[in-house]
Amino acid sequence: MRSFTRADDLRGATFTGVNLDGARFTAADFTGVVMRAVDVGGTDIDAPWLLDGKSTLLVNGVDVVPFVEAELNRRFPGRADRYARDPEGLRAAWASLETAWAAALARVETMPPGTADVSVDGEWSFAQTVRHLVMATDTWLGRAVLGAEQPYHPLGMPHTGYESEGHDMSLFSPGTPPYAEVLEARADRAAMVRDFLATVTEADLAVPRANPWAPDYQETTLSCLHTILEEEWEHLRYATRDLDALATS
Repeated sequence: MRSFTRADDLRGATFTGVNLDGARFTAADFTGVVMRAVDVGGTDIDAPWLLDGKSTLLVNGVDVVPFVEAELNRRFPGRADRYARDPEGLRAAWASLETAWAAALARVETMPPGTADVSVDGEWSFAQTVRHLVMATDTWLGRAVLGAEQPYHPLGMPHTGYESEGHDMSLFSPGTPPYAEVLEARADRAAMVRDFLATVTEADLAVPRANPWAPDYQETTLSCLHTILEEEWEHLRYATRDLDALATS
C-alpha cells in the first residue's frame, strides 16, 4: 500500500472518485479541506485542537463542534472547568481531574496484568500516557512557573518530535519502566500541582512567564495551568478510548 509522508505536499490537491476506504491519516493537516458527495460511514476522527474555540467542523452544513464539546463535558464531569480563571475555580478543577484519573487508574488495576503497557493502533500505552503527563507538569509548572533549571523526572515521556527538535533525550530513561514506578512519579507530580494550587493567588496567576517551547512568547501562570489542565483532560480521553478498545478486544 502506498504511503505519503511530510515530504509529500498535497496542499490544494483534488481527489475525485478516489477510494480511501480503510486509509489512515496521522498528524495530517486537514485545515480547510472540502468534501462533497462523500461516504464517511464508520469514519473515526480524533482532532484535539478542534475544541480550541476557533475551529469549525461542518457536517451537512451544521457546525458539530459545540455538540462534541457538550458531549465530552457530559462524559467527563469536571472537564468544563478546565479554563477556570481564579484560584478557587482552579483548585476545584484540579480536584475533579484527580477524581477522574483515579477512576481510570482503578480501572486498569481490574484489567489483565500488563494492560498498562499495551499499545492500541500504535498509540501510546496507558503507562506512556501517564509518563507524558509527568513531563507536561514538569514543563509547564516546574520549568515555566517554578523556574527549575532541570525540572524533568527521568520517567517523563517526551512528546513526539522532541528529539528532532534538538532537545536532550538523555534526561529521560529509555525502555519500559515498571508500572509501579510510573505511578509513583505520577503521584509526585500530581501532588506538586495540588500543592501549588493550594496557595496560589490572583496576583500569582497574572505573573508573566516565558513559554517553555518558545521563550520569546509570553504566557502567564494562568495560561500555563490551563495548558496542564488541557493536557490532562485530552490524554484522559485518549487513555479511556484505548482502555475501551482493550476491554472489547
